[in-house]
Amino acid sequence: MAGTSTTDAPRARARVSGPASNRSNGQWLVDGTAPLNHNEEFKAADNPLNVRQRIIDTYSKEGFDSIPTDDLHGRFRWMGLYTQRKQGIDGSRTSKLEADALSDRYFMLRVRIDGGALTTEQLRTVATISTEFARGSADISDRQNVQLHWIRVEDVPTIWERLEAVGLQTTEACGDTPRVILGSPLAGIAADEIIDPTPAIREITERFVGDPELANLPRKFKSAITGHPSLDVVHEINDVSLVGVVHPDLGPGYDLWVGGGLSTAPRLAERLGTFVPPERAAEVWHGVVRIFRDYGYRRQRTKARLKFLLAEWGAEKFRQVLESDYLDSPLPDGPAPKSSTAPGDHIGVGEQKDGLRYIGVAPTVGRVSGEILAKVAEIAESAGSQRVRLTPHQKLLMLDIAPADVEAVIEQLDAIGLSARPSPFRRSTIACTGIEYCKLAFVETKETAAAAIGELEKRLAGIELPHPISLNVNGCQNSCARIQTADIGLKGQLLGGSEFGYQVHLGGGLADLGREEAGLGRTVRGLKVAADELADYVERVTRRWLADRTDDETFAAWAHRAEDEALT
Repeated sequence: MAGTSTTDAPRARARVSGPASNRSNGQWLVDGTAPLNHNEEFKAADNPLNVRQRIIDTYSKEGFDSIPTDDLHGRFRWMGLYTQRKQGIDGSRTSKLEADALSDRYFMLRVRIDGGALTTEQLRTVATISTEFARGSADISDRQNVQLHWIRVEDVPTIWERLEAVGLQTTEACGDTPRVILGSPLAGIAADEIIDPTPAIREITERFVGDPELANLPRKFKSAITGHPSLDVVHEINDVSLVGVVHPDLGPGYDLWVGGGLSTAPRLAERLGTFVPPERAAEVWHGVVRIFRDYGYRRQRTKARLKFLLAEWGAEKFRQVLESDYLDSPLPDGPAPKSSTAPGDHIGVGEQKDGLRYIGVAPTVGRVSGEILAKVAEIAESAGSQRVRLTPHQKLLMLDIAPADVEAVIEQLDAIGLSARPSPFRRSTIACTGIEYCKLAFVETKETAAAAIGELEKRLAGIELPHPISLNVNGCQNSCARIQTADIGLKGQLLGGSEFGYQVHLGGGLADLGREEAGLGRTVRGLKVAADELADYVERVTRRWLADRTDDETFAAWAHRAEDEALT
């Protein structure tokens, strides 16, 4: 059957038991490959990558109504396509309607940008596609992708032709696949870089994206690679991460982390304690993703991420299976990454190792447009630059700017709403797509967050925050905007009756400047905030932190020790 090949899998000696249970959990090398639910059935019936040709040959010519359900709501995701939410359906109906009833006849198209690295030619191509085919829409996601909306299936082949002509793709941008690889936005340019992850990211994408052997994973598989000491790729919440370190004997390489993920069952990744030489980075990545394919739990979608396997096995057993059955030879022990040396969002002006400058700017919660992206390409080229980077914080960097041109470029970027010197909340707020386009959302996010930022800039004007406060706004429980790892994380939900708002998470964070280790936020019983009271709440809790904090206490540290009354 297409999509269930295990030709490169270890033989019977690698059979490792799953959770203590008599029933099958859908682990291919334990229970066999018989599908246990409909998602597994449609993947087994036809490798989802095959849908590309049907889109080109049939659906783009015969239109939306010609698309069968398993392709429309299933295999299309392997090509970066989701039906977007039908306009006018409020959040009270999100969990009550089937996918067909929630779906519009238009698609969200996710452009895969591994490492977040773009040339100005590529950026201009995305901008033109946005303008011609997506009603000008464009969002920078916190996975370093660009998401376009209002895409018609009839236009998809033309869009692919244009993207692929400049080296971009949408293959496996969604689906049960190896998704985009997060990479340091300063890869190859930072003077303090431990190791450049560009070769590893390039080798993995060239060898394995679109590989039929990896196109039927239990669920999504998220990756991140950085060699920068700011720890700038949110490595603690990816399925696999390679983090730059220096081995005392072997030199620069990577520390291996596995099993991170948020959603409704958040779990931080764990170190395996191994050192990965740079020439083995792709081999190790390939080993981890094949463990997931072969041993991941496929019975229930809610238990099918790698984090659940790691929780059952533990780091020691995971390393042992990886080294004995999936790698050519064992890995040496290695050091942990050192504490972050700088903010990982790279906002502002920084010096490159060649003496030029990069400029990091903050679009408001990642919302841009085709017009804005085209203008960024124009500004960059007028300053002699042909390189742009996207970040895992919904931000954008322009590289290779001469020191004498920095202020002029900053002024031009500011004129199109991209600030290199943003207010604290404009800098530190991210938001998911929300109910505007997402079928899973209960509440609006982008406009709500933008309005809150505007209010907070007025109300807290003149008040200097001693530490940044991250504000992450999510439209549902799935945490695309990483609510559990924000100082203030907001989970969209129906509050009662017809009122919508957010459950509040407080004190979460990932390793960054001023925070040694990642940690999940806490909730306060009954603490929920209506959407129109968001700015009021954030102002109130910020002022309370400033009044109550001790010494150099961060918001997160205070939030974890504060009494419930102080947080409401």
